[in-house]
Amino acid sequence: MRISSILILMLALVLNACSSSSSTTSSTNVPPPNVSVNNAPTTNSTTTTTTVEASNPDISDNLDLEAVASVFGESKDLEDFEKRLNNPDTQISNLDLNQDGQVDYLRVVSVDKGDEKIVTIQSVLAEDKYQDVATIDVKKENNTVQVIGDVNIYGPDYYIYPAFAVTPLIMDWFWGPFFTPWISPFYWGFYPPFFRPWRPFPPYIYHNNINVHINNNNHYHHTNFDHHNHNLKQNQNLQHNLSRNDHFNNNTNHSFQQRNQNMYNKHTLDMNRGASFSRSAHPNFGGMRGGGMGGFHGGFRR
Repeated sequence: MRISSILILMLALVLNACSSSSSTTSSTNVPPPNVSVNNAPTTNSTTTTTTVEASNPDISDNLDLEAVASVFGESKDLEDFEKRLNNPDTQISNLDLNQDGQVDYLRVVSVDKGDEKIVTIQSVLAEDKYQDVATIDVKKENNTVQVIGDVNIYGPDYYIYPAFAVTPLIMDWFWGPFFTPWISPFYWGFYPPFFRPWRPFPPYIYHNNINVHINNNNHYHHTNFDHHNHNLKQNQNLQHNLSRNDHFNNNTNHSFQQRNQNMYNKHTLDMNRGASFSRSAHPNFGGMRGGGMGGFHGGFRR
């Protein structure tokens, strides 16, 4: 009888201990007093915050015209320039206008106007489909260079004036006895052997890559004023029979103004979003001068 009583007492103690443990475990899932579950931070809200800056990339983020100017200054002629633009090892371009999942091949065509050379860079989109993306206007007087973004990609009046630390070899070729206008022999489905298409990167990764390859010994002055042809409408004298606008003729809603309401051009866009995709903080970045050049006259650094 005594042993039965002891056994009953021990069983009661075990059951009581299990009940206490269960109660303690379940209580850890109850929020502390005065804390709202709905207001508690979550992983999703943190992720949204960190991706806001890169959530609205623009087509113009995918070809940095400072990088184009830098490559131009390192080329010996336009054939070499085209090769450098499409080098899969440096990946200067990130443009995929036809959205086929591969960066477009950039072909180069040029027009000789005597003491002025007009160089146009075009995306190869499909069979006999091309899109101007930028123009380089080179003048013999003082060897001045201006890089002009296509109005549909960069908005109107987007000019970059590079001041090269060293006079590029390409200038000797432009004004030398062996110059002939370069018209790329490559087209859709027929590319040079070195070209291996790559998938486009998110713009912030692309610009980190550009920062490595751009020549920061040069100065890149930005302005919204055409100093080469200030008496003409933007790009009027640069239009020629090789110019192409196939992409935006068929996609008028893709133009810069349609993509970026209330933004004049890429300068305005970058400034509005804190210049998150530019080198405006770099000491060699000339910045927007409100139409002037801030004492800069083009050409080369002395």
